[in-house]
Amino acid sequence: PCLFQALHQLYYDPNIENKNLAQKWLMQAQVSPQAWHFSWLLLNMDKVPEIQYFGASALHIKISRYWNDIPADQYESLKSQLFTQITRFAGGSKIVLTRLCVALASLALSMMPEAWPCAVADMVRMFQAEDSNVDGRARCLALLELLTVLPEEFQTSRLPQYRKGQVRSVLAQECGSVFPLLEQLLQQQDSPGFIKQKVLKCFSSWVQLEIPLMDCENLIQAAFTSLQDPELFDTAVEAVVNAISQPDAQRYVNTLLKLIPPVLGLQEQLRQAVQSGDMETSHGICRIAVALGENHSRALLDQVEHWQSFLALVNMIMFCTGIPGHYPVNETTSSLTLTFWYTLQDDILSFEPDKQAVYQQVYRPVYFQLVDVLLHKAQFPSDEEYGFWSSDEKEQFRIYRVDISDTLMYVYEMLGAELLSSLYDKLGRLLTNTEQPSTWQHTEALLYGFQSIAETIDVNYSDVVPGLIGLIPRISISNVQLADTVMFTIGALSEWLADHPVMINNVLPLVLQALGNPELSISSVSTLKKICRECKYDLPPYAANIVAVSQEVLMKQIHKTSQCMWLMQALGFLLSALQVEEILKNLHSLITPYIQQLEKLADETPNPSNKLAIIHILGLLSNLFTTLDISHHDDDHESNEVKKLPVQQGPNPVVVVLQQVFQLIQKVLSKWLNDAQVVESVCAIFEKSVKTLLDDFAPMVPQLCEMLGQMYSTIPQASAIDLTRQLVHIFAHEPAHFPPIKALFLLVTSVTLTLFQQGPRDHPDIVDSFMQLLAQALKRKPDLFLCSNLDVKAVFQCGVLSLKFPEAPTVKASCGFFTELLPRCGEIAPVGQVVHENGKVLLQAVLEGVGGQASRSLMDHFAEILFALNKHCFSYLSIWIKEAMQQDGFPSARVSPEQKETFSQQILSRERVNKRRVKEMVKEFTLLCRGLHGTEYTADY
Repeated sequence: PCLFQALHQLYYDPNIENKNLAQKWLMQAQVSPQAWHFSWLLLNMDKVPEIQYFGASALHIKISRYWNDIPADQYESLKSQLFTQITRFAGGSKIVLTRLCVALASLALSMMPEAWPCAVADMVRMFQAEDSNVDGRARCLALLELLTVLPEEFQTSRLPQYRKGQVRSVLAQECGSVFPLLEQLLQQQDSPGFIKQKVLKCFSSWVQLEIPLMDCENLIQAAFTSLQDPELFDTAVEAVVNAISQPDAQRYVNTLLKLIPPVLGLQEQLRQAVQSGDMETSHGICRIAVALGENHSRALLDQVEHWQSFLALVNMIMFCTGIPGHYPVNETTSSLTLTFWYTLQDDILSFEPDKQAVYQQVYRPVYFQLVDVLLHKAQFPSDEEYGFWSSDEKEQFRIYRVDISDTLMYVYEMLGAELLSSLYDKLGRLLTNTEQPSTWQHTEALLYGFQSIAETIDVNYSDVVPGLIGLIPRISISNVQLADTVMFTIGALSEWLADHPVMINNVLPLVLQALGNPELSISSVSTLKKICRECKYDLPPYAANIVAVSQEVLMKQIHKTSQCMWLMQALGFLLSALQVEEILKNLHSLITPYIQQLEKLADETPNPSNKLAIIHILGLLSNLFTTLDISHHDDDHESNEVKKLPVQQGPNPVVVVLQQVFQLIQKVLSKWLNDAQVVESVCAIFEKSVKTLLDDFAPMVPQLCEMLGQMYSTIPQASAIDLTRQLVHIFAHEPAHFPPIKALFLLVTSVTLTLFQQGPRDHPDIVDSFMQLLAQALKRKPDLFLCSNLDVKAVFQCGVLSLKFPEAPTVKASCGFFTELLPRCGEIAPVGQVVHENGKVLLQAVLEGVGGQASRSLMDHFAEILFALNKHCFSYLSIWIKEAMQQDGFPSARVSPEQKETFSQQILSRERVNKRRVKEMVKEFTLLCRGLHGTEYTADY
């Protein structure tokens, strides 16, 4: 009764909680020993299909997952019971029939070949035997269902690897019992449509077992014939595509050559489908052509004497690429063909020079045609039509254009500079032809093609770029899409402009004008940023103008937050190339309005809206300071060596500004100390500045350390630790500047240790950052651990606690700390002493993690600790591991004393010096501890 009640709840109870409880209980019931008994009862004909389905599922679970529990002397009775049930359900509920077939398939896979030698032939014979109770069609359908699920069940089965290979080859041989039957059913005039449909599905399922293509030839030809029947079309397409696409097929070149004519024979049907707007049919035929071309282009190109028939197939795919209509609204086919062009090009370019030259001659014109077709497909529809598209369609079209862009970039490798020349000629003709004014869509697509190539390929040596830069100002920009593409094209040419600075003035006014248009926000700002980054040494004459326009758009709040941040980065690059007094003057005019706003905000009572305003202003400052670098740390361009500016004397402009606003920032902080986001924004300003300025930041160190110390002592936040870590990293070897940083490090450590005593569980982010800080200190400045007021033992214990956190990043950071700490045992006495006295606790925590307490993704990090213990404390480790492993049920109840002993010996063996081997040992042992060894979970591990 409890079982029926639970099933009733699962299917009919509206309350979701009850449903979930019922499902949980039923899942346990399915795997219980009683399942063998109740499954058969649930299959009684007086039960409703949902209940029968549960019974059939339970049988499948028992057979597929608990095969070893079934005594061998029960195999036969189980087999005949399943056959009986399948025959009974042949005319009954489809879902129950399928589950029973899956159960019998699972049984067959586990028994073959030893316990059930001719399983498939037996199945065919059983169902072909006359049975007066069940009509022939129903029996035929049941047999087809069983034969269809058998290969599918094989693909998802949990058979061990060696059995999989064995069973696959047995099944491939048994196709001799299946294919003749399928052929017969397809060729019989009186076979109804639904039977033929099932036959094609069955064939589709079998071809995935890597059956030789020549054995499939008759069925593939029959499937081609079925394409003429609208009712069978979709299933026939799947069957042909699956058969052609199996990796093994390329070995059967003669069969592949025989398939080209029937594929080409579909062209008339394809043209009619395109004319009548039948997208399903054109899509299906295209899939077949692409499957043959993409999977076997190398094998077919190799057959030089058949080059014309393969070229005909290529032209058929070209027709599919250029299929009329706009993607994704009037057609969805062209996108399927793009990878074919990559494959064909790779195959042509992989031939030896002589053969390649022959194919280049045949295929270069094809690829030039492809460029025209792709640029035509990339064109926007008319403004009116585009207005009716949904946002989802527009997004799909955008992605489609990116795919076209990637394809054009790839094709450049085949066609080279000639491709740019042909695009330039077409654009020139379009823009100078006064008789036939062109549509903006046509211009935009050609520019888009140019931009696609210039974005990733070095066009510095192209002789058409100067002409293109000359043409750009002649484009009459009438709408947003065209304007965006003009911007992105200029951006793609920014490196070229750096080498040809006289051309900057041709395009810069267009960019500055576009900055004022909110619709061009992303394209104009990102282009200005690229120009400022690449051409900064040539921009001083334009600097005043760029700053003025930028200031204006920032004040008018035309752009969204992220574009404002990019704009500030652009200005940082721009100012880096000016003289110090110029930089200061510009910074003053740029930042003053924001400082005034910030002063006002600092006086207000904290609330959500002024919080956003504060974070915005702090973000603008951080982004400006990220790129404002007068020492030119980032200049690795050889060509710019000549233009290097004289080394600046006096303080760095960023430091000057930071010192001016320091008190204001402290004032903001004092009000917002509780707010992690504001604290993070403040820390970000200094973190970005330290990263950019490096040693130039030194004058700020004392006051920043003092502020961070006060901040962290009042309310500890992870961002303050991260900034401390940055300071330790950069100033570790600067004795003059290090004392305040050392004091800050000790303060942060003692505050965090107190936090650990109060309970650190609510602050995984702080613990994570703290572990990273300790690791950085050990890496850059290990003698910090010699300080008398650093409690090394307490730090060590915190590390051990952190290894047990549920958050993976925190555990990873703790592992990183120990991996840095253990190698210091010899050189730093306090560390050595603590490790020798407390190392056993560390080992215990590591083994608990490996035993199943920690996520499996962390095992490599735990292995690093074991490796370090082995290398630096070997004599201790051999005692500790023995003691730890003697505890019952440790580190997991699933491992036997012998398995534990094996693992301990492996860890202490000669192989311990090989880090990769230690990682493998840990992976192996953790699977044993989790009871996953030898299951399907380990396959991808």
